[in-house]
Amino acid sequence: MRRRAPLYDLHTHFIPDTVLERLKKLSDIQAEFRRIPGKDDPFLIVNGTWGFELKRAFYDPKIYLKEQARAGIAHSLISPVPQLFLYESSAETAEEWSREYNHALADLARTNPDRISALGTVPLQQPARAAQVLAEAMDIGLKGVIIATTVNGQLLSDERFRPFWEEADRRKAIVFLHPLLCGDPRLRQRKMANLIGVPWETTVCATDLILSGTVHRYPDTRMLLAHGAGFLPYQIGRIQKGYEQWLDVSADLKESPEASLRRFWYDSVLWHPASLALLRNVAGTDRIVPGSDFPFDLSSRPLGEEWDAGAKRLLDW
Repeated sequence: MRRRAPLYDLHTHFIPDTVLERLKKLSDIQAEFRRIPGKDDPFLIVNGTWGFELKRAFYDPKIYLKEQARAGIAHSLISPVPQLFLYESSAETAEEWSREYNHALADLARTNPDRISALGTVPLQQPARAAQVLAEAMDIGLKGVIIATTVNGQLLSDERFRPFWEEADRRKAIVFLHPLLCGDPRLRQRKMANLIGVPWETTVCATDLILSGTVHRYPDTRMLLAHGAGFLPYQIGRIQKGYEQWLDVSADLKESPEASLRRFWYDSVLWHPASLALLRNVAGTDRIVPGSDFPFDLSSRPLGEEWDAGAKRLLDW
């Protein structure tokens, strides 16, 4: 008997056309729509970094929904694209931008309630403002927000992010932790900054949230890790051993890294069934949700319906 596709897809991205038009008018953002020979769609390059092919499914809801239906997806959780978090901008610009992006996604979700839920974005370079924008986003119907795994080099366990985490926990928000492109100069060739640098950024973030006690401190925040948490599941044994061996790792923790690992949620975007099986073994089936990373080039369609129950729990917490 052929296994059906999952009904849910909780890792997808979208840019409403009104947001794209607004992007062209921001004075302190350099947005280039570059034509590439052999490609039908332009590449969007923001501030000179991490360009991507701006396929119509990114901004045309009819095409997006058609493609998701073709893949068997009944309900999608859409998120802003990481290239448009605008953490390098002023807090004022990012705050205005976040509100505009969030309202556009909320409108799309209200228009298609059976097909779409949405996450927003926040000006995380200013955590107090980010907390306010998060609250407003949830008040207009968003499920939470997507944020980067680091903000201008600062780890998310830093005390300055406390206002954001406290609001996220109070609202029981989904906080989708999505990496930006890795800046390690050794990875500049052959797209290694994306291929291994992106999951490495998630690994660093998640490990920090565990060892700092942050994931334990905010138990009602639904922290969702992109791309199956990077390399974290593969190395949890080493982290656990360090916790057992070294007092300066364990002294301030109220639970072991292995226990903290089961507080996160994980998407299934791992591109290989053996990797997904490992994640299931260390994190638990009930914490994995289906995701595809659609419409990006490396999107991977979810592997099966066994993750639908986790998706429903995460959305309906």
